[in-house]
Formats: sequence, structure tokens, C-alpha cells
Amino acid sequence: MKSEKPIKEEEIEEKMNKGKMQVKRVLFRIKPKILWLLPLVIFLIVLPLGRYPLNPTDVIILIYSKMFSLETVIDATTSSVLFDVRLPRIIAAMLVGLALSVSGTAYQGIFKNPLVSPDILGVSAGAGLGAAIAIMLSLGMWGVHLLSFAFGLLAVLITYMVSSRVKRGENTIIMVLAGILVGTIFTSLISLIKYVADPFNKLPAITFWLMGGLSSVNFTQLKLIIIPMIIGLVPLYIVRWRLNVLSMGEEEAQALGINTTRLKSVVIISATLLTAAAVSISGIIGWIGLVIPHLCRALVGPNYKNLIPVSIVVGSSFLLIVDTLARVLFPMEIPLGILTSLIGAPFFIYLITRTGRGWK
Repeated sequence: MKSEKPIKEEEIEEKMNKGKMQVKRVLFRIKPKILWLLPLVIFLIVLPLGRYPLNPTDVIILIYSKMFSLETVIDATTSSVLFDVRLPRIIAAMLVGLALSVSGTAYQGIFKNPLVSPDILGVSAGAGLGAAIAIMLSLGMWGVHLLSFAFGLLAVLITYMVSSRVKRGENTIIMVLAGILVGTIFTSLISLIKYVADPFNKLPAITFWLMGGLSSVNFTQLKLIIIPMIIGLVPLYIVRWRLNVLSMGEEEAQALGINTTRLKSVVIISATLLTAAAVSISGIIGWIGLVIPHLCRALVGPNYKNLIPVSIVVGSSFLLIVDTLARVLFPMEIPLGILTSLIGAPFFIYLITRTGRGWK
């Protein structure tokens, strides 16, 4: 049943304020606009850091010279480290972090489940299979990116087709179950490829990619993912306040005039594009899409009007910090998937013990 008048954002704000979805315990409240400074501050701090430390003054001079095509006396090695290695990696970490956190936030909203993460529909397993096939066939880095992106989308497409053929039960639950099954099949195929792969060449490359990392990212690869990320991010940002209605329940959303089927399709397609694009260049990096949405709820509450923008800021900042730690913490670089798990799991335990009792 649809309402006679179109739904208004103010009505949803009023329902949120009445406590239907209030978080009863939070770490602390913070104004969302203040958080927009966080990625910039962290960016400026970590830019000079690395195995080859850069002088902050040299960094400023190089960036200024690059922007205005000026000559500079800074040596070529410093310039190469900054523009060919450090800067694209930092930008990639921010893009991947925001993509995974926003998609995780969106998925948790439409599935009304705080344990949902971006790989719930099998996109990460699909991307992993595509990358494993590309490495097995020696297709090069471009082949790895393209096949991982394509197979990530394929996994979600199969999940949607399987769930759409099941007529019984709640659609969202069926889709989650289908995603788990499809992800299991794709993960088994990855194990099969690893079993038959060359143990001295192909197997280490597949294993290292699956652990996640940004060590080989360059600006050319960033251009490959920026378009699907924009296509995925913009719709989620536009419809973010409507996610509040879905979080209240599908029947209530329909009563308020929301076309839930269309909205879910938009959210799933957009979040899938974000996740597939991120995983295609970074490998499988877990916990960001699960932990960051909960942290953002603890900072600004459950209103998706604020939650999506804050997920962008906190997700990009978090992975930028973790990637910097991976680069500088030990003599040998730690794969990001390992480090995010070591940091994310204990932090998630802390979050749920401090704030989890108030979540619906």
C-alpha cells in the first residue's frame, strides 16, 4: 500500500528522533562536518612517511611545481618516489577505504543486519576467483584487475538470479543465503586453482593477492576504478536518507510510498560496483565494511543522512592509517588483509561491548 502523498525527508527525521532506531549508548557525539577535515590531516601527515622518508618541504615544492609545470631543483629520485609510488598508493588507500565502508553501511541498511559486510553477496569471492584465473593464465596486472572486477559483478548477478527464483520466504534473507552459497562455491574454485597452480610462481602470487595490498598501484590503475566508484557512490549518496525508511521495515517503507524493490536494486548495484572496483585493485581486505559502519553509528547515530558521508570520511582515513602502518611498521610490508583483521576484530569487540546493546 502506498501513501497518497509523497514521502518527505522531514517525516523520516521525526521518526528517527522519536527513538525508533536510536543508538542508546555511543562512544561520543561529534558533528559530521568536523570529520571532513580528518582525511586531509592524515593525508598530510602520512605523505612524507615510508621506507624512503621525504622532506615535507620537498613534498610541498614538488606538488606545487607539478601543478604549475615549473622547474624544480629537487632530485629525480624524490620526485619518482612521491608521484610514482607514494601518492597513487595513498589515494588508492583512501578510495578503497571509502568504497568498502560505504558499501558495508548501505548493505547493513537494506538487510537490517549489523553483521552484514560488503562481501555478503559473494563479490569478494568472485573477484578473488577472477584474479586467480588471471594470474594462472599470466594475463598481467591489467588482466587481474579486469577479471577480478568482472567476476565480482558476476558473483552478485548469480546471487540475484538464484534469490529471484525462490518464491518463498523473505527476499532479503533469501538473497543473503544465496550470497553465502555463491561465495562458498567461488571460494572453493579459488582453492582448486591454488591446488593446481605452480607452487614456485603462480601460487605465491595468488596467495599474496588474496591477502590484500596496494604496493603495485599506480595512477593508470586508479583511472580504471574511478568511474565505477563514482557511478556507485553518487546514487548511494543521493538516496541515503531513504535508507532510514528501509531500516524501519519493508512494510512501513511501502506504506510511506517507497518503492522498496527499486530502492534495493539501486543500493545493491551501487554497493556492488563500489566493492568490485575496490577489490579489483586491492585484493581482499576484510573488516572495513563491517567495523567502520558501526564506528560511524557510534559517532553520529543511525541516521543515514549523516551516516553515509561519515562512512566516506572515516573509511578513507582508517585504511590510509592502516596502509601507512603496513608500509612502515616492519622491515617487510604486511599484507593489508592481515593488518585490518588484527586491528578490526579487537576494535569490533570493543565497539559491540560499548554500544551494541542499543542497536536494533
